[in-house]
Amino acid sequence: MSPDLSPLLFINIMLFLFFLHTVSSVPAYPVNGTCRDTCGTISVKFPFGTGSGCGHPDFARYIKCNSESLEFSTGTGIYSISSIDYTSNSIIVTDPFMSTCSSMQNSGSFSLDRASPFSITKDNIIVLLGCSGTSPVFDADEDLCATGSGSRVCRGLYSCKGVSGIGLQQNAPASSCCVYDSPTGLGSGYALDLPKLQCSSYTSIYGFGGNEGDPMKWKFGISLQYNDSYTSDACNDCENSGGSCGFTGLDESFACICRNGRNSTTNCFGIGYALSGTWGPKVQIKLNPAGFLLLWMMTLFI
Repeated sequence: MSPDLSPLLFINIMLFLFFLHTVSSVPAYPVNGTCRDTCGTISVKFPFGTGSGCGHPDFARYIKCNSESLEFSTGTGIYSISSIDYTSNSIIVTDPFMSTCSSMQNSGSFSLDRASPFSITKDNIIVLLGCSGTSPVFDADEDLCATGSGSRVCRGLYSCKGVSGIGLQQNAPASSCCVYDSPTGLGSGYALDLPKLQCSSYTSIYGFGGNEGDPMKWKFGISLQYNDSYTSDACNDCENSGGSCGFTGLDESFACICRNGRNSTTNCFGIGYALSGTWGPKVQIKLNPAGFLLLWMMTLFI
């Protein structure tokens, strides 16, 4: 190589290394976003989210999508969400160990964290099954068991064949059954402690579906109301631009998560990295006949 050409070659090499560093420092923008609007067959909207950084942080601690199943977590376990009603701001959760008419079994306890944005709706009829004669729910001074319609609910449940799962015969006396009026109310911090109450199992009925006389058709599950005061103008702008409301950073500040995975502090309008026609910097390196390295920075459409 001619000595006269060496300085020019050196300059070209330095330019190449500079541009190479510049390109390598450009962040990669994934085509697929991290937040989804469905989990299995359930529509997922704010304040809920399907994964880390999606929805509102106060809800992300309790709700997540796991293998196409939307789950609700508390200190007493993980429960499946069977439906969300965005009009009434309520969800229905199912405890796999909760008794129903078709299947009764020993249950665990159920609680709501005190800081949780959820509360048990007044539609729920909480029923304790297989309680001992010394259970505190039968304390006459406490008046913890509903009478009247409560007695009809107990008789209906004890008419189910499933009672054999908790060691009772079908149509057994309903004296070990209690439609429970919690002394702590139905808000956050609610706890149903079966060992303390000396009961074998529990169930929750959130509706009869017009079939009060047929417990096989009752709606079993726990209906929870959620706080709907978390929406904001920023979130509305984000959703109107096609993004999902989420959060980022240690301070869990608001983020608008666009469909291509990019985060914005406002909305997804003007975000150039779209699902199609994505553009980004590319480098072409060629060796010309004189032996010089030439570098072109080209903006190409993928």
